[in-house]
Amino acid sequence: MKKVLLDECLPAQLKRELAEHQVRTVRNQGWSGIKNGQLLALMKFRFDVFITVDSNLEYQQNTNDLSIGIIVLEVFQNSIKYVRPLVPEILVALNHIRPGQVIRIEGKKKPR
Repeated sequence: MKKVLLDECLPAQLKRELAEHQVRTVRNQGWSGIKNGQLLALMKFRFDVFITVDSNLEYQQNTNDLSIGIIVLEVFQNSIKYVRPLVPEILVALNHIRPGQVIRIEGKKKPR
C-alpha cells in the first residue's frame, strides 16, 4: 500500500478509484496553491507517490533525488471521464514505482 498525493488539478473522485492505497489530495492537506518545488519538499517522508497532469514537472524539478515517485497522466482533459480509464495502469505503476522515478501514463488525447 502506497501513500499517494493527488495534485489539485486532478478530480477528487480518483481517490475512490485508488482505494487500495492511502490517497489524499493537495486540498485535503491544506496545500492548495503551493508551487511544485515546495509541494515536493512538503511531501518528503509523508507520501510515496505524487500523481499529476503537469507534464513539465520533471523538467522543472530535479526528480532524481526525490524520496517519492511521480506519475504523470497525459490526458486530453483532467476530468474523471478521461482519467478513470487510466486507473488500471495507475494501479500497476503504483505497485512498481521507485523514489525519483517518473512514470508517464498516456490517455486519450482528443475526444471522439
